[in-house]
Amino acid sequence: MKTAFLFSGQGAQYVGMGKELYQQEKIVKETFEEASDLLGFSMEDLCFDENPQLNETKYTQPAILTVSTAFLRVLTAKGFQADAVAGLSLGEYTALVASEALKFSDAVQLVHKRGQFMSEAAPTGSGKMVAVMNTAAEVIEDCCKQASAIGIVSPANYNTPQQIVIGGEVAAVEKAEELLQAAGTKRMIPLNVSGPFHTALLEPASKRLNEVLNTINFEEMQIPLISNTTAKPMPQNEIVSLLTKQVMSPVRFSDSIVTLKEMGVEQLIEIGPGKTLIGFIKKIDRSLSTSRVEDAKTLAETISFLGGSNGINE
Repeated sequence: MKTAFLFSGQGAQYVGMGKELYQQEKIVKETFEEASDLLGFSMEDLCFDENPQLNETKYTQPAILTVSTAFLRVLTAKGFQADAVAGLSLGEYTALVASEALKFSDAVQLVHKRGQFMSEAAPTGSGKMVAVMNTAAEVIEDCCKQASAIGIVSPANYNTPQQIVIGGEVAAVEKAEELLQAAGTKRMIPLNVSGPFHTALLEPASKRLNEVLNTINFEEMQIPLISNTTAKPMPQNEIVSLLTKQVMSPVRFSDSIVTLKEMGVEQLIEIGPGKTLIGFIKKIDRSLSTSRVEDAKTLAETISFLGGSNGINE
């Protein structure tokens, strides 16, 4: 039975994430120490102690990547491997680590810079993001297109068939909301996010990120990685161009899960803080089996889940 590992995105962070397994698994502690040495600040303090930094994009991104990679290393050390990987936005970088295309040491420094570029391109309060519920993608896209006459607004996350997030400049997003309401949309939820990511407002961040990406050596991927931007396997020679686009292009998570199923994947493991991705998967395709790794309890459950369904791939 084919298994995919999926990695959490920004927004999944919380104080104390990773602490239990940090105390129990040597490899988790070593991963945190490696990140601290590379970044010049304590990853343990950032993740485990109450502090305002954890919700600042430039700190959030390396924190989630460190926690997710640490949990991945626990699974790998226990003999579990994936047949394919994917991540939500930031999670795509942990997926690249899992595919062995990107060294963790490069990844953690890269996402620290990515977070900085993103927050500088779209400071907190500079835009708006709204989850549009139970509305056809074509209707949402059309309303965004019409509202674009007054500013930047576009779909940012295709999370599930029932939930698409739009984002952009405040006035344009609010115009799109008016148009959607007129088109029959009953439910829209404003999101408390750092900025309108995955929209054209992030173009300055995309350009700066591209310069850094071009300095990094990406190794040959050992397992297929489904791209956020195309929802298809990421070609080796397009890693830099797709990561450059990803920061200002919509995340096609829903289609990515469909692609994984078409590849024969039947079980998916969410690795990292929270259970957002499992929640999405249940709304995309309930026939897929899911588990997650976030603490000692879910690690034990996932080991049983994978072992019980021949999930260890030789």
